[in-house]
Amino acid sequence: MVLFVSKKKATEALDLSGETLKRYRLQGEWIEGVHWVRINSRCVRYNLELIQDWFHNRHDPITHLKAIEAYQSNLLSN
Repeated sequence: MVLFVSKKKATEALDLSGETLKRYRLQGEWIEGVHWVRINSRCVRYNLELIQDWFHNRHDPITHLKAIEAYQSNLLSN
C-alpha cells in the first residue's frame, strides 16, 4: 500500500528541506500524480516509496521507470 505523506513527514523521512521538495516538484524532477499529489492549492502529499526509489536510481531512469510502472499497475483503477 502506497502512503502519501505530508511535507513535514517527507522532510523528516528524506532529510530534505521543504524548499528542496518544492524545487524537485517545480523543476519537474518528480511527476505529479506519481511522486506527489496536490490535494488543494495549499496541500501537497508525497509518495515516499517512489521518491526513495528515485533517489537510489536517479542516474538510472530506466530502472526508476520500472518502479513507477509497478506502482501504477498496483493501483485499484488498473
